[in-house]
Amino acid sequence: MRQGEKWIREGTRETSKRFDEATQVASSLQHKPMGVFDKPCIPENTPGEDESTFWANGAPHWDMHRIGWAIAGACAAASVIITFFSVLSHCRSYTNRSEQRQIIRILYMPPVYAIISFLSYRFYRSYTYYSLVELTKQVTLSAFLLLLIEYVSSTASNHSAENAMARKDKSALPIPFCCWRYRPTKAYFMYTLKWSVLQYVIIRPLCSIAGIICEALGVLCESAGYNPRYANLYIEFIDFISITVALYGLIIFYSLTAAELTGRRPLAKFLCIKLIVMFTFYQSFVFGWLEGTVIKATDFWTEANISNGLNALCICVEMVGFSIMFFWAYPAKEYRIAGAAKTSIWRPLLDSLNYSDFALEIAGSFRFFLDYFRGRPEAHGHGHLHRENLRTDENGRPKATFGQAFNLNGGKYVQVRFHDLFLVIPR
Repeated sequence: MRQGEKWIREGTRETSKRFDEATQVASSLQHKPMGVFDKPCIPENTPGEDESTFWANGAPHWDMHRIGWAIAGACAAASVIITFFSVLSHCRSYTNRSEQRQIIRILYMPPVYAIISFLSYRFYRSYTYYSLVELTKQVTLSAFLLLLIEYVSSTASNHSAENAMARKDKSALPIPFCCWRYRPTKAYFMYTLKWSVLQYVIIRPLCSIAGIICEALGVLCESAGYNPRYANLYIEFIDFISITVALYGLIIFYSLTAAELTGRRPLAKFLCIKLIVMFTFYQSFVFGWLEGTVIKATDFWTEANISNGLNALCICVEMVGFSIMFFWAYPAKEYRIAGAAKTSIWRPLLDSLNYSDFALEIAGSFRFFLDYFRGRPEAHGHGHLHRENLRTDENGRPKATFGQAFNLNGGKYVQVRFHDLFLVIPR
């Protein structure tokens, strides 16, 4: 036992020594001219850790950190409970699989954010890893895109494709590219638009994997900011470009399909997702900017610890409001059928966790671009809608594919049903 205590004391002294050396180096460099490549990587955590508990000396011990801990936990639990009832209402009225599986995926966004933020607050010394494993944004953005496609498909299949076609005039792109105009009836544009959102499903996980590896190797160094010496700059840049492209494509797609969302609270549906992405991004930037000025280090928490903790706490609180907003914007009552029996909850949950439809959409886009660069004429024209190729929904009603709903493919591709999956194959 004494030998073990000796090792622990020696290890603690060694860690403290290294931290003091790094701090002294950083302090000495503050008064010297320093290039961007010379900025050292300061440890994100202090060598010592607060080992006190909630209850000490026969009385509760509530400091600011534990108060924040309690608030974050309560808000995360509230977000989970609200979303549970929201998802349950869709599971018990699961009458439109293609649309509701996407809605359930979207509803997962607030509680997943809240849970990960609470864990990153509670285990703040591992905050970087928790921030990297957060992969809900790309799922939600892609699910919203596929939901819009389903709305357009249902409109086209009800013999009112004219309504879907009326909006396809040549239009200007949103800011900042408003000087350019686009024609939605061009096949390459619509498939590029779809791919602009789906690419985030691939890029974001790759960035997370790269970040986790770099953090384990000690070359990520978020505390150094955007220093070209470390991997954090390049990973953040790639992630920022990827999500910016995805949001921009989603805005264009939303503007094209707004007519099909009439009566379905289209603005609320879109703002729910857009506001979460904006809030989480900009507030993390603000807290990072306050490090060293308003936010000061303490004995057990560095400036980065406090900044990350405040960001995580704010996210937990915000997700309660967003859970309520999602509950209102994505109601299950529009899918309820009077007199129909309640559906089982297991099929909807399994469908929401089955991402094979994402893979099929990505594969279909790859197939189109392959044909486009090979010079196939079907991939370069406007195409026309072939009603005989319409697939059917759960009720046997005809339903257009992506290319058919937007009048793109010219009948070149047919979707074949195979065990509830629709595969795109060439004619």
